Amino acid sequence: MKLDFDTWQALLQLQADYAAAVDSGDWDLWPGFFTDDCLYKLQPRENHERGFPLATLSFDSQASLRDRVYGIKETLFHDPYYQRHVVGAPVLRSVGEDGIRCESNYAVFRTKLDGLSSVFNVGRYIDRVVATPDGLKFAERLVIYDSEMIPNSIIYPI
Repeated sequence: MKLDFDTWQALLQLQADYAAAVDSGDWDLWPGFFTDDCLYKLQPRENHERGFPLATLSFDSQASLRDRVYGIKETLFHDPYYQRHVVGAPVLRSVGEDGIRCESNYAVFRTKLDGLSSVFNVGRYIDRVVATPDGLKFAERLVIYDSEMIPNSIIYPI
């Protein structure tokens, strides 16, 4: 498997830009990282490894991601918090006509306005990235978190 240098740099930039966008709290940026007919799924590791379809969150289009953004901004009531992503370099799994398949480890830290920072969610991204006229985008992003114990609500994208 090989990627040319420019494509590798674009993949790294996509990962970094995604983390910066979701950490910024500007939720309108989030859907723009995906293709129109994307898949975004937040799923516990056990369900993923056993082939169970149950996911904590599952969206199957950019339009459904925009609907989630509307929910975050207009309808969900929760204690606000900041989040900060630390994302490892992607490991290439395959490069082909269906795109670049890669995996990256992540850790998300959460800071409530009146408290200390804490580890919020840890796992890996399993991605399928495709080239579009607007650059690389996620066609699929599976967010596989390690712990079965998660906060009672995940509001913001991981």
